[in-house]
Amino acid sequence: MTLARMAVLAAAFMAAAAASHSSVHAEAAEKVALRIVIDGAIGPASARQLNEALAKAAERHAEAVVLEIDTPGGLVTSMREMIADILASPVPVIGYVAPAGAHAASAGTYILYATHVAAMAPGTNLGAATPVELGGLPSLPGGDEKNKADQKNAAGPPAGDAMMTKVTNDAVALIRSLAELRGRNADWGEKAVREAASLSANAALQAHVVDLVVRDTAELLQLADGRTVEVAGKQQVLATKGVAVETLDPGWLIRLLAVITDPNIAVVLMLAGVYGLVFEFTSPGAVAPGVIGTICLLLGLYALNLLPISYAGLALMLLGIAFLVIEAFNPTVVLGLGGVAAFLLGAAMLLKVEGPGFEMSWALIGTAAALTLGLALLAGSYLWRARKSLPRVGAQAMRGAPARILDWSGIEGHVLAQGERWRAKADEPLAPGDSVEVADVRDLVLTVRRRNNGARQ
Repeated sequence: MTLARMAVLAAAFMAAAAASHSSVHAEAAEKVALRIVIDGAIGPASARQLNEALAKAAERHAEAVVLEIDTPGGLVTSMREMIADILASPVPVIGYVAPAGAHAASAGTYILYATHVAAMAPGTNLGAATPVELGGLPSLPGGDEKNKADQKNAAGPPAGDAMMTKVTNDAVALIRSLAELRGRNADWGEKAVREAASLSANAALQAHVVDLVVRDTAELLQLADGRTVEVAGKQQVLATKGVAVETLDPGWLIRLLAVITDPNIAVVLMLAGVYGLVFEFTSPGAVAPGVIGTICLLLGLYALNLLPISYAGLALMLLGIAFLVIEAFNPTVVLGLGGVAAFLLGAAMLLKVEGPGFEMSWALIGTAAALTLGLALLAGSYLWRARKSLPRVGAQAMRGAPARILDWSGIEGHVLAQGERWRAKADEPLAPGDSVEVADVRDLVLTVRRRNNGARQ
């Protein structure tokens, strides 16, 4: 009996050990690193894509998130959202500028500085992080050559420009704080902001701006393994060697956001929405223009809500569209020209900040304004012709009609007009048989005046 019990206990122990061993292998097999690709301008779609990827990585307990970057820059608001998400992430984020030929310019440099491990592929570059004043307020595009040269010679913002000085100093403070947090070269980060400096991959590695230069994601994860990073305030050792890599493609909503958050597309959607609704109101029962117009208008307003816009500019654009709609139904020309002026002024004021991929296209805006004015004037001309061709009735039809005096006494009498006998009055003496014309009609009494020198018929 004792031997039997010992045999049962031994079997149970072996089974538990085997189960534990298999669970360890299964856990190791489940280790995964999630990869997302940011290709293009940094905007609301990029910020949402990163936010969703980090949430999914935390849910799946991923070993790391590989953020592959190729960007010319973008909106400072979206960049700061992405940096905040990276700093608060419970999963380490490995920034990787790739593939060869890619760059992390402007906003991309700040994001790369914020990542827990920064890497670049051979043949890539980063930098040119100087704020440039566009659209009335500063943003973070790559900057044109003239601005770069001016700022390089001045080693700072233009003298006397208080706003640019404040924004530049704020950008310097941000990139230095990120560099100090991750142990990277803060002095070069400041140089990238003040002088629009750029570095190649190998030069960035030598300057301690990035941690690694690797050819692909597999090599990146292998070399990142064993590094100690600070994640959400805690020290963590990366265990990324040999983990499976799963690429997270952006969903349909993020793809849609990437399209409609282009301010030019948003404006076109608004125009299509307004004119679809106008067509529906003027031709009730068509249904399709109203449905499509409502969808386009809501999409356009939603996209503008995600962008840093000036509501005064948006109000001017809507006022201009309203003037052009009124012009189509009540031609005055003045309303049409005023509508175009308001629309163009609103478009100029619409964006508070601009950046690569987020500039207003004046060719598109001008074409849209010209087409809208043309349609309004065309509709107005047709309406004017239709009104002129309508038959005159009532008092309107009587004015100017010929009449003949039947009897007259003093300043009033009776006349024959359009085959009927009417009471009439005049401001001059008349006699039976005089030829007159109707000047006005009031309370079924005609006001007449001489016609053809008062010749008698």
